[in-house]
Amino acid sequence: MIEQNSTSLESEAGFRVLFQYATIGILVVGDRGRIELANPSIEGLFGYKIAELIGQPLEILIPTDMRAKHEHHREGYFTKPKARSMGLGMDLFARKKDGSVFPVEISLGHYELAGATLAVAFVTDITLRKEAEQKLKKSNEELESRVRARTLELTDALGREKELNEMKSRFVSMASHEFRTPLSAVLSSASLIEQYTQPGQEEKRNKHIARIKSSVKNLTEILNDFLSLDKLEQGKVETEREVFDVHDFVKDVLPEVENMLKAGQYIQYSHLGKREIIQDKKILRNVMLNLLSNAIKYSHENSLVQLTTEIKNNQVYIKVKDSGIGIPEEEQKKLFGKFFRAKNSGNIQGTGLGLNIVKRYVELLAGKIYFESKENEGTTFTVEFPQN
Repeated sequence: MIEQNSTSLESEAGFRVLFQYATIGILVVGDRGRIELANPSIEGLFGYKIAELIGQPLEILIPTDMRAKHEHHREGYFTKPKARSMGLGMDLFARKKDGSVFPVEISLGHYELAGATLAVAFVTDITLRKEAEQKLKKSNEELESRVRARTLELTDALGREKELNEMKSRFVSMASHEFRTPLSAVLSSASLIEQYTQPGQEEKRNKHIARIKSSVKNLTEILNDFLSLDKLEQGKVETEREVFDVHDFVKDVLPEVENMLKAGQYIQYSHLGKREIIQDKKILRNVMLNLLSNAIKYSHENSLVQLTTEIKNNQVYIKVKDSGIGIPEEEQKKLFGKFFRAKNSGNIQGTGLGLNIVKRYVELLAGKIYFESKENEGTTFTVEFPQN
């Protein structure tokens, strides 16, 4: 009998030591939901003194918006009590005396005392764990974001490499055709000139000299297109804006394309509105020459090329209209692409880079370019950019 009492006392003493010094919060709750016991760790968790909690409903420690639901779950637990984790798979929160809410992990147990069922809740503050999980989640998201970004960069790089390889192939194909014709002309004319050394053969000599000059000019234009594209793609083209008279500017540009005109072709120029603008003359000259040379090149003999400049509502409009071969409707969306050559361009010389370069130049002028075209009826290009 003495041994039993001694063992009982030792068990009770052990329980009290465990209850008092446990590092997790322990609550004992009656079947009516009132707090019967609380250990000192509960004070540290919730900010209440133990005396303040005894006799209070357990829901005092539950966030306000969760109390009604918790009462239902508590009543269900006392109907069929068993040892388990509370809210398995759910995020649980508790409420401190100051109203602040923090994440918790709760394990439940129960025991019988004097015919009454008591529930025991073991409460652990998992704020640090949640913060660590959030940091880990954020780190994973950042890592995934970097991986996605890097994957995108690699995909873009592969796309650019593929495009570059395609450009190289198109360049070799284009160069083999575009360079062969003028080089053959230079070679044959140079050989033939040697045969016309006698007086009275000047006309034949001059014919071959003109042919050589024309061929060299074509080769120079091809090389200029590639050099211009390379500078644009590397961002090496800088704008230098200045004040000038757009009407006088166009009048100075027109003589540069006169020697390109076919038999019976002529350019009709008109201007509307004010004349003074602030823009990069060199870039604008390249745009004008390219559009005019295209209009001439893709139009027939005895045809009209209409050039109009207009300043309206602080915007400058330049229109180049021809009555040439036009652009097939199904190919118009590709018009400003690199190396694009419409299927109806036939043997007309060109690199397929001109309009791509023009579009890039117009963008440097803070402007835009658009067109209207119908096959066999002609094309009108419009360039629009700010006056100042």
